[in-house]
Amino acid sequence: MRLTRITLLLITVVISVGFYQLTQFLLDDVEPQILQATEEVMVDAAHVFSELVSQEMKEGALDKERLRDIFHRAHEHEFQAQIFALQKQQVGLNLYVTDQNGIVIFDSDGGRREGQDYTSKRDVRLTLDGQYGARSTREAEEDSTTSIMYVGAPLGTRDAPRGVVTVFKKQADALPMIAERRAVIIRAIISIGIGILLLIAAVFWWVYQPIGILTDYARAVEKGQRPPKPKLGAGREVNALYHALETMREALEGKRYAEHYTQTLTHEMKSPLAAIRGAAELLDEEMPEPQRRRFLENIRAESSRAERLISRLLELAMVESRAHLDATEAIDFVSLVQGVVEEERPTAENARVILQVSAPEAGVTVSGDRFILRAAVANLLENALEFSPADAVLQISVELEKQEVMLHIDDQGPGVPEYALGKVFERFYSLRHHHSGRKGTGLGLNLVKEAAELHHGSITLTNREGGGARASLRLPCPSL
Repeated sequence: MRLTRITLLLITVVISVGFYQLTQFLLDDVEPQILQATEEVMVDAAHVFSELVSQEMKEGALDKERLRDIFHRAHEHEFQAQIFALQKQQVGLNLYVTDQNGIVIFDSDGGRREGQDYTSKRDVRLTLDGQYGARSTREAEEDSTTSIMYVGAPLGTRDAPRGVVTVFKKQADALPMIAERRAVIIRAIISIGIGILLLIAAVFWWVYQPIGILTDYARAVEKGQRPPKPKLGAGREVNALYHALETMREALEGKRYAEHYTQTLTHEMKSPLAAIRGAAELLDEEMPEPQRRRFLENIRAESSRAERLISRLLELAMVESRAHLDATEAIDFVSLVQGVVEEERPTAENARVILQVSAPEAGVTVSGDRFILRAAVANLLENALEFSPADAVLQISVELEKQEVMLHIDDQGPGVPEYALGKVFERFYSLRHHHSGRKGTGLGLNLVKEAAELHHGSITLTNREGGGARASLRLPCPSL
């Protein structure tokens, strides 16, 4: 798992570095590409102007004033040219002419270059040498935005030029286009980058979210809990892993349960069997009738204890072996409680305990396993009866609260000792019963706890302020 995370992280880093390099390359390439396109157009313009100037010089001397006036009017002419995202409003092209010695004889840019020797300039020198002459020069050395592009073309033939016509243009005219192209590239890279990051995040979520759910599920099972079946989504490969894990868990738990309950039953049955055997051996001897009746009563009590122990173990094994309810039904919880109360009423009458039931008349429907819920309610009621003194009142009430139904059983017994409050739901933990003075099986309340958790509910046992104890079983009731 950790290796997979590291691998995916490395892939993310590699993609990020690659995108950074690609972004830098594209951004750095924008300006050269646009300037190259601009220079290509300037080459055409330089040769067109060269032919015009050559034709005029053949007919006589160059009319510099007329040419200067043409450029002046062109520069003053305003227009609206929408070139993609760039709006062009003025002519940005200028021109100067040199003779065959490199002396500037005409300059459209206010004539400020006229009379200067330009033989040292690459556009003039290379063109006079019969080569392609071009240069880029900054007006302010420290400011790159003041660069001006120059492209020269020969007057006359290339091998024997009579001068040079150079067109020049500020690079600043192309900066808005460069900025716009860079902005487009950055937006595209950001969009693609976000898309890839979302894709990577989706892959992480797709891979690790179900694995994380399975991990939490396995940890809950390890703690002895009964988590519901994890929702992994349809068609996910991890569903096959879940089913394999679930099958393995059921197989291991089945074996573990069999071993556990065999050992438990063997251990717990030793005590009543030893008592029965001891009493039976003593009955072979001569003894007074009262003692004989006492030993017979011991045999009956221990036999009943063994029977209850086996019954509780079988019920608990049936509940604990289930991680969740495979099939549920709609159950009228009020009717179920009233049915259990009626079944236990003879036992209560023998113990001289009065059973009082209060419940909603309309009934309450819960979803679950009828047999398991009935066993849970019966165990709670039997436990309360065992600790109720004669002539006591045992109050059984069903109440509704939000999305839950609650069963409260209030007895008038001695209550639960403080040291035992946190242990009463543990398996085989028991206190001495009020009537018999013997300890119970220690399985009844544990069964109730398992049944409540299996139905996504809870069970608590607390002491009441006026004396006695209150057992509260809470179950979800979505129909409320």
